[in-house]
Parts: sequence; C-alpha cells; structure tokens
Amino acid sequence: MIVSFDRLVGGKLLLLLGALGIGYVDVLSNVSGHSVLTPYSAGSLEGVTPSFAAWGTTFYLIGVALGVPFARVLSGRFGEYRVLTFGYFCYAIASLICVSSESVFMYAPTRFVFGVFGGFLAVVSQSAALGELPEKQYKIGLGYWAALGILPYTLAVFLGGFWAEYFSWRWLFYANATLGVLISAIIGALLYGREYKRKIVRFDAVGYVLLVITLIAMQMMLSLGNDFDWFGSPLLSLALFTVIFSLPLFIIWEWGERHPIVDVRLFSRSSYAIGVLSGFLGFFVIQGLMSLLSVQLQLLLGYTSSLAGHVYLAMMVAGLPLAGFMYEISKKLDVRFVICMMCMCSSVVLTWLGLFDKNASYDTLTIPVVFLGFCVAALSAPTSTLATYGLSGPAYKRAAEEFLLFRLVGGAFGIAFQSVIYFRRTPWHQLNLSEYLGGRRFASLDTLAALTQQLQSLGVSESVTRRVIARAIRQQAGILAMDDAFLLGAVIMFLLGVVVWFAKLQKHPAKPAGASAPPPGQTMAAEH
Repeated sequence: MIVSFDRLVGGKLLLLLGALGIGYVDVLSNVSGHSVLTPYSAGSLEGVTPSFAAWGTTFYLIGVALGVPFARVLSGRFGEYRVLTFGYFCYAIASLICVSSESVFMYAPTRFVFGVFGGFLAVVSQSAALGELPEKQYKIGLGYWAALGILPYTLAVFLGGFWAEYFSWRWLFYANATLGVLISAIIGALLYGREYKRKIVRFDAVGYVLLVITLIAMQMMLSLGNDFDWFGSPLLSLALFTVIFSLPLFIIWEWGERHPIVDVRLFSRSSYAIGVLSGFLGFFVIQGLMSLLSVQLQLLLGYTSSLAGHVYLAMMVAGLPLAGFMYEISKKLDVRFVICMMCMCSSVVLTWLGLFDKNASYDTLTIPVVFLGFCVAALSAPTSTLATYGLSGPAYKRAAEEFLLFRLVGGAFGIAFQSVIYFRRTPWHQLNLSEYLGGRRFASLDTLAALTQQLQSLGVSESVTRRVIARAIRQQAGILAMDDAFLLGAVIMFLLGVVVWFAKLQKHPAKPAGASAPPPGQTMAAEH
C-alpha cells in the first residue's frame, strides 16, 4: 500500500494518467474488441465454427473476473508501482502466447491466463491513477475514468474490425504486447523508487480455488453446450456435477471464513444484493447482446468487420459525455430512480432492436445504437453506487471489489447465454417459416409454388431456386432468433427496473473514532 510520497505533476502526471488509461482500455477491449473478429479467428483456429472461437472471449472475461481478487493482495505486498511494471510486461508476454495459438483448445486456456493478468491490472491501474491526483481534482479523475469505460464498447470494436479486415486478427495481440511493454516502461520510469509500506493481506486460497472451479465449470456448460450436445456430453455432465458440489461448499466455506474472497454476509443487505443483481444482469444482457450483434452483423447480414465496427462508433455520441457525469448523478438523486430509468430506457431500446425483422431494417441501426450508448454509459456507476450504499472503510472496499467480480462474470455468462438463445431459436423459426411458405400452416396459402414459378420464369434453374429460397429462409430465421434474444433482454431489463425498488437505502453508519473515508485510490471497483 502506497503511503506518503510526492505526487507527479505537470507533464509527468499526464503521461502516467495516459499510460494507465490506455492500459485499462486495452484490458477491457479484449472483450468487445475481439468479439467482432470471431469470424476471422475461427478460420485460423483449424477452421472451427464461430461458436468455438467465441470461447476465447468468454474465458478471457472469466479470467478478468478471477484476476480481480489478486489486486488487493499483490498491491499490498509489492506496491502498485511494482505490480504495474511487472504486470504489464507479463501481460505482453501472455498476449504473444495467445497469438501463437493454432488450435482453439490452446487458444481458450491461454486467453483465460491472459485475462487473469488483465483483471488485477485494470483494478490497480485505476487505483494508482486516482491515488496520484490531489483531492480537489479527484472528481475530475472519476469523470475521466468513467469516460474511458465507454471506449471498449465503441472505439475498440471499430479498431478490432478494421485490423481484422485489412491486416490480420492476430495483429490485435501484437498491439496488446506492444502496448504492454510501452506502458510497463513508462510506469517504471516515472515511478522508479516509489516507496510503499508493505502490508500482508490475507488471501483465502481455499475459497479462491472453489470459486475458480465453480465459475469455470459454469462457463464451460454455457460456452460448450451448443457444440457438445449439453448433458449428452460426459464432459459437461461432469461440469454439472462439479457445480452442484462446489457451489454449496463455496458458500459454506465463505460464510465461516474471516477473510473471504466473497463476503456472502453482505447479501443480507438488500441494497447490496439488489445492486449486485442489477450489475450482474445488466451486463449479462448488454454485454451478451452487443457481442451477438457484432458477430451476426457479419455472418448473417454480410457486413464487413470494419463496417460492423462503424455501427458501434455511434454509441460514443451519447455515451461518452454521459459516462463522465453518471457517478455524480447517482450521488445526487435517488439511485434506485436512476437505475429504474436506465433499465426502462434499455428495455425500450432493446425492444426497438428486437422488432427489426427484415434485412433492410439494419440499415437504420445508427439511431437505436446512439440510444444504446446512453444505456451502456448509465449502467455501471448507478448499480455500483447501490451495491456500496451505506458502507465505508474495509466493508466499502470489499463490496466494491465483489461487485466488479460479479459484474464481469455476468458479462461472460451473458455472451454465452445469448448465443444459446440464438442457436436454439433459429431452427424453430426455420421450421415455422418453412411450414408457412410451403402451405402446411394454411393449405389455401401456398406461396412456395408461386415464388418458385416466378424465379424460374426469370431463367433461374430449379436447383438454384431451391437453394435461393432455403438461404432466404435460413437468413430470416436467424434474424428472428436474434430478435428473440433482444426481446428477452428487454424483458429482463424491465423486470430489473421494478425489482430495484425493493432495495432499502440504509443510512451511512456512524464512523468509529479514528475511522476515515476510503482513500481516493480505493474506490476503483465501485465506479467501474
């Protein structure tokens, strides 16, 4: 833990904040920014289907979540300066290992390890950046960091699509490695010799192992289910039994642990429980749908990866300015009202997108995506404020850290779950459209014969006609399945807007003598 030191000023401070900000954005960009290039990576990883290639994104995000608990331990024992310097260097090495993967069975595990480094680096980067600012500039720093939080969902998607289309998807990992080395060098040069007070932080190793086993097993079921016939697979059946045994053991162990990884007692507070639920489900829906849309724009609708990235740039129009003020807005208004409005607006926008039932509808994506930018920008700060409401000191820091962990897990589960919805609903719509078109639904309405005759009158052969009609049915079924995913997300967000009012806002407890508010650098997970 850093103690008394002379803060950087002027150009050195700006350089440090810029380096830490770029590192933070880069870590989170490995989720949304790499989802858009899934069709490219699938072809390079032994030609697997995109659902296999998506394992890299989901397991990376689980790795980020499991890396969060290391931030407090490592920064306490070695100091933020050393953690950041060596951490970003190892982050670069892990990125190079990912780029050398030739098989998805090597790619997914290395992405998981890559994510663990990214998890604690993102937390320590924010803590170090805000801790370097004087108290009078702290709110400006919060706004700056909140604005950075919108870039992985917008600019990163565009850059990922651009590099994948015009260069190679592997160049993204080379960029990660280059940035990691540069950030490590900048931090090492600027903070060399920075003193810190060594602090031994207790680490619940047993609880952490149980958490790792539980989350990886759950993620395996969601990510691999479509490709391995769910519980018809011995591997996924084993994963199910693992979760059945490990999850109760984890809860029981954490309940009796003095220094738990997840303090389950905090869930007795309705504000914390509903705040965590809001963050989990919010990112479960938004992160999952954004990942699904970026991939299906390419596979289903024929967008290039760079054009799909252009669509997400529109989110910056509304999201970037709003993100910087959401933390203050959440403090000044009833945070339940803010979350409720965010959920209701999200529900309306997702319903809007869920009614796009034709190819041409997606030519007007820009307008709803601008409003979606409002939802993304307003998602993190209010839910984290509710989760940490009424807490201070160590309890505040622990709640903030756990909220971030659950939020990241929600995003990872959401990416896999929305793919499941799409995969399961597409055949249903395909069968429904085939019955309607062939006259099986209404015997007097057989449009298939009329369409076949019209195409053949234009000189199209019978075999080509069948293929054209079958391809149109598959495409339309895919669009309707994607609509189902958006409409389900809209229902979840609407219900979340109702449930949030069940949270009781307890007043801040009186501080004991000698207690102090959380230092600036320790609010890292609460805001993001």
